[in-house]
Amino acid sequence: MKVHILASGSAGNATCIEMGGSRFLLDAGISARRLKQGLSEVGVVPESIDGIFITHEHIDHIKGLATFTKKYRTPVFARRDTFLAMGCRMDIPQECIRVLPERMVWQDIEVSSFSTLHDAADPVGYTFAYGGEKLGLATDLGFVTERVKEELTGSDVLIFEANHDLDMLKSGPYPPMLKRRIMSSRGHLANDAAAWALAQILGEKQATVFLAHLSQENNEPRRAWDTVAAILDSQGLRHGREVDLRLTMPAETVSIERETEAEQSLFG
Repeated sequence: MKVHILASGSAGNATCIEMGGSRFLLDAGISARRLKQGLSEVGVVPESIDGIFITHEHIDHIKGLATFTKKYRTPVFARRDTFLAMGCRMDIPQECIRVLPERMVWQDIEVSSFSTLHDAADPVGYTFAYGGEKLGLATDLGFVTERVKEELTGSDVLIFEANHDLDMLKSGPYPPMLKRRIMSSRGHLANDAAAWALAQILGEKQATVFLAHLSQENNEPRRAWDTVAAILDSQGLRHGREVDLRLTMPAETVSIERETEAEQSLFG
């Protein structure tokens, strides 16, 4: 399993995953040009992408979608209401549109989508499982429901939102209405809330966790990492032992490669 987070944050979100001989994009919230460039940097040609899975219709998750699909005719999976809410819907080739089920199998890869709480039409998170390895993604979370925790439990690699520091947000320059929206149950997840949710999701499972969708105005990478690491450590989940905690970047690719259990058995 290879995971390449091409961009993460309010300016745009896109992740490429490779597993079981297939390649997917999770969201396409940067320009098609940047998508192509980011993929090229990790040795992936756009034509080899088998499908694009969209979490929701906000522009920082679909910015490059129409242009990319018109050029490469890549299938796009999203909930029906998400498609209907997309401003670019009519620019996506009709043959590319696939209404997303809760469960599907792509070759031998088990793909699950699950509802999340955010101010979008029908937002979802995802898990992808193959060969004994599981990847989970959940960002844009106003509140972490029990269903989200259940779906993400057992993830070997987890991309999870740590959007803002609450004190920075409250004292920052955003207007009151926007602050209330971010702090609401359909807004975004604060660093400490992310940490407490992760403590429940991870349990005794060793995992790599990417802190994602960090606000450039209301958070700092070091502050997010320190806050989450301290809370996880208090719950017996220490960085470098039970959990490998990593940061994502708005304009820089971060990657990880893991062998599946079958590969470990074969080459171990």
